[in-house]
Amino acid sequence: MATATAAQRRRKAREEYDAFIAACPSRQLLDRLADKWVSLILVALADGEQRYSEIARTIAGVSQKMLTQTLRNLERDGILIRSITPAVPVRVSYRLTPLGESLLPVVRAVKYWAEEHMPEVQVARRRYDARH
Repeated sequence: MATATAAQRRRKAREEYDAFIAACPSRQLLDRLADKWVSLILVALADGEQRYSEIARTIAGVSQKMLTQTLRNLERDGILIRSITPAVPVRVSYRLTPLGESLLPVVRAVKYWAEEHMPEVQVARRRYDARH
């Protein structure tokens, strides 16, 4: 059996979406999903469709620019759907796609883990900072 060259292994890994390969497109998706605003938007939309202003009120500290940019990126990736209802003023709302809903268990788990373990993390940070 012939041994694959390094280039062949890299090409095969790219075809299989191996995020450890620098050129793999899944790495870009992981980068997007690791963004704190993405996680918070997904959890905010877990209960159903919401208007832009409702999402902005739910997520304290997100700027209008960042919220708009993140929503557009999630729409581009097929994770949410933007709906426009003709009215005065125009009503824009967002809801998760089935693909977005499939992310919810993971994102919720990370959010809940962070909330539950924050006291332990703070203790570890104080210990680390005291030593350094």
